[in-house]
Amino acid sequence: MGSSSTYCVVLNLSFLVFIFFLGSSFASFSSSSSSSSLHPLVFNSKVQHLNYTAISEFRVVNRRFLAECPHPSPYLQISINSTSSGLGDEEFLSVNVRGVLNPSKDDWVAMISPSHSDVSSCPLNGILYAQTGDLSKLPLLCHYPVKAAYMSNDPDYLSCKKKECKKYRNGRCLVSTCGGALSFHVINIRTDIEFVLFSGGFEAPCILKRSSPVRFATPNKPLYGHLSSIDSTGTSIRLTWVSGDQKPQQVQYGDGKKQTSQVTTFSQDDMQSSALPSPAKDFGWHDPGFIHTAVMTGLKPLSNFSYRYGSDSVGWSNEIQFRTPPAGGSDELKFLAFGDMGKAPRDGSTEHYIQPGSLSVIQAMADEINSGQVDSIFHIGDISYATGFLVEWDFFLHQISPVASRVSYMTAIGNHERDYIDTGSVYITPDSGGESGVPYETYFPMPTPAKDKPWYSIEQASVHITVISTEHDWSQNSEQYQWMRRDMASVDRSKTPWLIFMGHRPMYTSADGLFSVDPKFVFEVEPLLLQSKVDLVLFGHVHNYERTCTVYKSQCKGLPVKDENGIDTYDHSNYSAPVHAVIGMAGFTLDKFPTGVNNPWSLSRISQFGYLRGYATKKEMKLEFVNADTRKVEDRFRITKASSSN
Repeated sequence: MGSSSTYCVVLNLSFLVFIFFLGSSFASFSSSSSSSSLHPLVFNSKVQHLNYTAISEFRVVNRRFLAECPHPSPYLQISINSTSSGLGDEEFLSVNVRGVLNPSKDDWVAMISPSHSDVSSCPLNGILYAQTGDLSKLPLLCHYPVKAAYMSNDPDYLSCKKKECKKYRNGRCLVSTCGGALSFHVINIRTDIEFVLFSGGFEAPCILKRSSPVRFATPNKPLYGHLSSIDSTGTSIRLTWVSGDQKPQQVQYGDGKKQTSQVTTFSQDDMQSSALPSPAKDFGWHDPGFIHTAVMTGLKPLSNFSYRYGSDSVGWSNEIQFRTPPAGGSDELKFLAFGDMGKAPRDGSTEHYIQPGSLSVIQAMADEINSGQVDSIFHIGDISYATGFLVEWDFFLHQISPVASRVSYMTAIGNHERDYIDTGSVYITPDSGGESGVPYETYFPMPTPAKDKPWYSIEQASVHITVISTEHDWSQNSEQYQWMRRDMASVDRSKTPWLIFMGHRPMYTSADGLFSVDPKFVFEVEPLLLQSKVDLVLFGHVHNYERTCTVYKSQCKGLPVKDENGIDTYDHSNYSAPVHAVIGMAGFTLDKFPTGVNNPWSLSRISQFGYLRGYATKKEMKLEFVNADTRKVEDRFRITKASSSN
């Protein structure tokens, strides 16, 4: 019944037209443009900007003309309050700037890693940069800063309250200078770092001063451990962590048990590019170190254990308490689900692709886990939003550690992990920045059939969960579709009466946006959901929360009724269609709902940061949307069955 290949061709042609159109638009760029505040010098790299997403002044800083600042102060100093032994695994580092003659609102500091990155020219990358459309013969800032901050973040900088006299005559100060300090949240990314003072803003940067390089005290330290289930038994769980050392390490757990890690990594050669260099292949690359993974076996379902990981030679993690998920076929499951999280800075700096709600969502979920109310987590696509800027995976893994190290953290792939031109994804947008799923599958090994086949199912307690990839071929003749059909047909409803279907791109949303819903995906896959009697469908991609009636082909097949507590209750004893929920509100800037749009199938619409809390028994599923900022439940519903049935 059709193939997605034709659709890819159409999208490919559309993308080429889009490039031509946008290139023409940039050619007529004016400062009055409402769509961007980018400096007109962006014209020199207009095509390159199409090769990654979320363009901002900071994200194109490495495509600016670059020169030494004219007449720099001879008194300039930039220093870091680090110890001689090196940086710790996490610090708020104070970067001090002194000797500034004329403080400017355009002065800023960039954190560069590795420190040997050339921030003045790119002679070895000349051919690559020619492909971007930037034919300038002047030096370029060719390696992306990890993060940056304006000196004006220090309220005393522009007013020169930190004044120093540098030259006296007859007891009078002839030359005085100003200074300031910035705080940078730094985590162990293994490679040494350096801070560079620029002027000229992000639009026209020029170099003022570089700090001395500073190294991490333990670059091989095992860090950022996170758990995932490998099967439905609840007796084994996988631990994945990152280290600068490629030698096998161990996870020690329970009462003297241990397992040795398998070690892998990926290289710049594994990243994809087109005729234009991608961030992952070029200026966004950062060495990922080595990814270790080991499976803890011999556990009991729904039980608490402790573990630590590492080795005597590189050090050990702290001892961490974790909880195994319930075995498939048992009764109760408590889970959290969401999509589109990403990460945000903890220091007020500018980073690439900030997802402002992610910190509050992580904190709220961590509090739930600490209270013992969570068995597992499902993150359904758009994981870190690194999009080719590889160091951001480290920051994301650090951010989720309070939850992902404690319970099973299961994932689905999204467009910002997988999609790239001519790499086999359904959609040929450059949304992954050239990563094409490689970092995602390395950092988050799921129980999938094979590499680049990121679909799987798992059973926890009374729930069978089918997880698909909306970014791989889902047409009816595809391998993934046939797997979906077989998987859902095999569900034993007497054992797991509930069937939840998860993926990234939704079938229903009231939000505006190009490619929010793919009608072909709906046409191909929605009938299978009905045929399989899926109870609940969870998608992300759209950055808000929305719940439907029991819906099929945009028609309500049934409406919930209020129970004695006023909670919307869907009775699936006489099944009619699935309930859909969009849950892409875990971090990315929220999508507002358009006014005047009232789709009859849409019952609840909330544009707030949060997550879905689920509680399932064999008789009912209770679902709640939790506002992460207020911790209040803003929507709740139940799905019930009088008895287990197919």
